[in-house]
Amino acid sequence: MVHLGPKAPQHRKGSYFDVPEALLNELNNLESLLTVSGKTLQTITDHFVTELEKGLTKQGGNIPMIPGWVLDFPTGKESGDYLAIDLGGTNLRVVLVKLGGNHDFDTTQSKYALPETMRTAKKEELWDFIAECLKKFVDEEFPEGVESPLPLGFTFSYPASQNSINEGVLQRWTKGFDIPGVEGHDVVPQLQESIEKFKVPIEVVALINDTTGTLVASMYTDPEAKMGLIFGTGCNGAYYDVVSDIPKLEGKLSADVAQDSPMAINCEYGAFDNEHLVLPRTKYDLQIDAESPRPGQQSFEKMISGYYLGEVLRLILIDLASNFKLIFKNQDLTKLSKPFILDTSFPSKIEEDPFENLSDVQELFESVLSITTTSGERKLIRRLAELIGERSARLSVCGIAAICKKRGYKTAHCAADGSVYNKYPGFKERAAKALRDIFEWESKEDPIIIVPAEDGSGAGAAIIAALTQKRLKEGKSVGVKA
Repeated sequence: MVHLGPKAPQHRKGSYFDVPEALLNELNNLESLLTVSGKTLQTITDHFVTELEKGLTKQGGNIPMIPGWVLDFPTGKESGDYLAIDLGGTNLRVVLVKLGGNHDFDTTQSKYALPETMRTAKKEELWDFIAECLKKFVDEEFPEGVESPLPLGFTFSYPASQNSINEGVLQRWTKGFDIPGVEGHDVVPQLQESIEKFKVPIEVVALINDTTGTLVASMYTDPEAKMGLIFGTGCNGAYYDVVSDIPKLEGKLSADVAQDSPMAINCEYGAFDNEHLVLPRTKYDLQIDAESPRPGQQSFEKMISGYYLGEVLRLILIDLASNFKLIFKNQDLTKLSKPFILDTSFPSKIEEDPFENLSDVQELFESVLSITTTSGERKLIRRLAELIGERSARLSVCGIAAICKKRGYKTAHCAADGSVYNKYPGFKERAAKALRDIFEWESKEDPIIIVPAEDGSGAGAAIIAALTQKRLKEGKSVGVKA
C-alpha cells in the first residue's frame, strides 16, 4: 500500500507528497485490486493443473490442449539442411536451417512482403506466391541444385485442425485474410501443388504451431528445456506429455505409437478459467471482456497479454477522470476515450521513464493523448503502470507452475519468447519472484527458471521437419491411424 507518512521523502521520484488525499485513497484501493498475493497464485495454479488435465480428456475443457503430433524428443544430434516458412500477417519468412548435430544450428533467412491484395486473393495466388518466393530462395542458396528434395516445416499461425503432423485443415482465417477455397481444406497439399508447379525441389513434411516450435527448438539446444512459452500480443504454452496420459487419443493411434511415447501438446491456455472460478478479475477486466469480439473467451489472455495491458491502464484512467473526477480536470478526453488507443508500448514507456519529474510520461501524454499532466498525476500513472505490469507477470507464471506440477518437474528451463517477455520492463524479475511465491523454495538458486527461447517458427519448424522425416523414413506413424 502507498502511505503518506510524516517522514515521506520530499524530493525523489515515487514520493507522493504532492498527490491529493482523495486520489491517494483511490490509488490505495487500486493497489489492493491489482495486487495478486502468493496464496492467490497458488490457488490459481492448482486449478490450472485440473484444467490442463481436463483439456486432455475426451470431453475436453476450456483449454484446448491440442496434440502437436511431434512424437519424439529432439536429441540435439539431428543434422542436415531444412527449410522453414512462416506465413504472418504482412510477410512471408523463409528460413534455411543448417542443423549442426551438436545442439547447434545456423540460419539464413529472407522476408518477402505480402502484396496488399493477397489477403483477399484467390487461393492459387497465395500458394503460387509462396512457391515463387521459395524458388527464389532455393535458387539463391543452392545455385548448383540439390541432390534430393529439401524437407520443409510450415509454421501456419491460423486455427487449423490436425490429425497428423503433415496436415492442417484451416478452421477459419484470421489477421484480415479472407481467401475462398481454403477454409475447411488441408493447406499442405494446396501448397505442395504450387511448389510442384514451379518445379521447386521441396517436400512439405510438417505443419506446426509456433509455440510447439519454440518448445522443440529450445530443447534441441538446451536439454534442460521443458516447455515453450509465448508472452506477447497473446499468450500460450507447449510441453511434452505422454500418450498414456492423453485420454482423448485413446483408440486413435497406430500400433507403432507406444503408450509411453511423448506427444507435444499445444495448450492454447489463453482460454484458462473461462468459467471465471479463480482469476481475480476486476471491473476493468470485466469491461474488456464484455466489449471484446468474443465475450467469455480467452479469460486468462485478456488479463495478462500484451494486447490488453494498455487498455487496462486506459480504462482505469478514464474511470479516475470521468467518474471520480480526480485527474485530468478540464482536459479533453476524446483521445483517451478511444478503445485500444494505448498499445503495450505505452505502459512500458511509462515504467522506463528515468527522470525525476517523469518528463517522458509528460511528453507521452501530450503527444499521444493531448493531455497535460501534473506532477502528482504522473506519479499516479507511473504506479498504475507498475501494478498492471506486475499483475501480468505474476499471473503469467501460473501456466508454467501448473505444467511443472502436472508433469512432476522439480527443475526446468522454461523457454519464453514474445514481445512482453523480451521488452516489457521488469517482466523477467517479477515472473521469477512469482514462481518463488508459488513454490516457496528455500534453495538459494531457483530450480525452475524462465530462459530466452530459440526461434520457434524458424529453427523449431525445421527441427520438427527433421524429426518427422526420420519417422516417415522408418515407416512410423505421424498422426491418427487411417
